[in-house]
Amino acid sequence: MATPRPGRPVRGSTTGRPLMAAFDLLGRRWTLRLIWELREGPVGARALLARCDGLSSSVLYQRLGELLEARLVDTTAGGYALTPVGARLYTALDPLEEWAAAWAESASGTGD
Repeated sequence: MATPRPGRPVRGSTTGRPLMAAFDLLGRRWTLRLIWELREGPVGARALLARCDGLSSSVLYQRLGELLEARLVDTTAGGYALTPVGARLYTALDPLEEWAAAWAESASGTGD
């Protein structure tokens, strides 16, 4: 499966709209978790595997390859790291984290 890119048809959309390409890329198993794990700086592949219980090495390298091709992640002496665009993606997820906290509170019955 090709790495989703703006301007090309992606799963669920033939338009090539950037948002649809982002949805396709970010909707793949483990992609968002890898972005999360890279939020504080470079991490090596072995450390990523250790942090992501249940992630296989083949899927790890497939996702990292996609993130590298999408230019959200780059390699450094310390391992894999978010690029400036990848860091902006992580920052863009902050409102979702706030929403998830409110949802958890609501789902527990304490935040009606």
